[in-house]
Amino acid sequence: MLFPRRRFLGVTVAASTAALAGCRRESAIAPGQSFTVADLVEQIGAGNLSPNRVVEHYLARITAIDQSGPRLRAVIEVNPAARATPQRGPLHGVPILIKDNIETADAMETTAGSLALLGAEKPAVDATVVQRLRLAGAVILGKTNLSEWANIRSPNSTSGWSARGGLTLNPHNLAHTPSGSSSGSAAAVAAGLCAAAIGTETNGSIVSPAAACGIVGLKPTLGLISRAGIIPISHWQDTPGPMTQTVRDAALLLNILAGTDGRDPATAQAASHLARDYAFHLSPQGLKGKRLGILRSPSTTNRDVLKLFQGTVSLLREAGAEVVDEVTLPHNREASAAAWRALLTEFRQDLNAYLATRRSAVTSLADLIAYNEEHQQQEMPHFNQEFFIEAESRNTPELIAEAAELRQLAQTLAGPEGLETAFKKDKLDALICPTNDPAGRTDLGLGDARSHVFSSAPAIAGFPHLTVPMGLVNDLPVGLSFVGPAWSEGLLLQLGHAFESVRVYQPTVLFG
Repeated sequence: MLFPRRRFLGVTVAASTAALAGCRRESAIAPGQSFTVADLVEQIGAGNLSPNRVVEHYLARITAIDQSGPRLRAVIEVNPAARATPQRGPLHGVPILIKDNIETADAMETTAGSLALLGAEKPAVDATVVQRLRLAGAVILGKTNLSEWANIRSPNSTSGWSARGGLTLNPHNLAHTPSGSSSGSAAAVAAGLCAAAIGTETNGSIVSPAAACGIVGLKPTLGLISRAGIIPISHWQDTPGPMTQTVRDAALLLNILAGTDGRDPATAQAASHLARDYAFHLSPQGLKGKRLGILRSPSTTNRDVLKLFQGTVSLLREAGAEVVDEVTLPHNREASAAAWRALLTEFRQDLNAYLATRRSAVTSLADLIAYNEEHQQQEMPHFNQEFFIEAESRNTPELIAEAAELRQLAQTLAGPEGLETAFKKDKLDALICPTNDPAGRTDLGLGDARSHVFSSAPAIAGFPHLTVPMGLVNDLPVGLSFVGPAWSEGLLLQLGHAFESVRVYQPTVLFG
């Protein structure tokens, strides 16, 4: 597996510098110190830090605030091989956590947070995203907790809870939800437990926890990053994506993760749309002359969030963007309703195909439902499995045929007749809106607070969605969403990076 030449230039220069540095003394790392991916690429490449020292720093921090202290429970498992010397590459020595629905062919488990898959036979090969990270020299530090089964089990679920990992906490306020389902990935990045993390999204599972925890989250175009080796919910909505401290870091990870993969047919077009270097064109002037449309509906009605957003719009205009107000998405509700009915029917087929490969205690959704019933005390102490039961019941030829039609309808309404219509009507480069309302208080008895999150339209259409920290409301993070046409990740990253350079809010290290 090869990376484009430009992507290697930075690490080649850094490696040469390190060779010239000889026995240069390493820099000390303070206990609460946090590094971006870009920081570590530079510092390790220059010989100022060794991969081993960096890994030890993060392992100590996981012990101090994840496994004890505030007990964030963001990390479900630490990689016993994390101290092994990584191979050379663009991310040499950079510690990255991955969500526990992403397979690794090593000593770690892949369980989606469920006890049913604990102890299952290990996959023969890593997920493609893990292969690419290892080849790039990254250290797979461990796996992150998640909303069990990526939050598809019950309408009354609590984000961040899994039977295996317990409840992940929001590092900004331990009483509030980190959102889900990539809860652990978001909380870990926000709390400085890793340089970056990988999450997955079907509908909101990257952008929602990223926004709630005050970090950057990129849900890419469906098919830009391989899903091979990832526990599925929907073959037409699922995608992994980077969760990082900065937009530049997201671009650096996208350089490694994106590309065509023979194991995932959905990536067939990725090579023809791939940027040579997603970080190359990032500039503080990236907003100049760009036309941005404000999505008022579907969007939040929270007055404090809207006040923050209006100030943000002023900043975007001052930075040179042309802002068009009152953009609407036709058919948004119809698209969401059709997508959900199709997804819930096809989920059974997608999950059954996956479970058949795992040689575990469960080989089908029906087995999984039975397992949860037999282990109610461990698996269902707070909420049940209504969605599992409904999905299992939707196994008739009529409903399966209907699901295929509903899927096509939903994708058309959300994409060509929804987002694409909005882009073309006002000749827009991207759409913007607040990503989320402030995270609600966690209540395992009641389940998730029904606070607003914007995610459905780009998730159903398969279009890219970038969220960047916008500010704080009631001392909790709120994100700014940038949504573009298919394959427009390069442009969205430019917009997000330029916004970072003008925003008033600056993220701070937590538990320093």
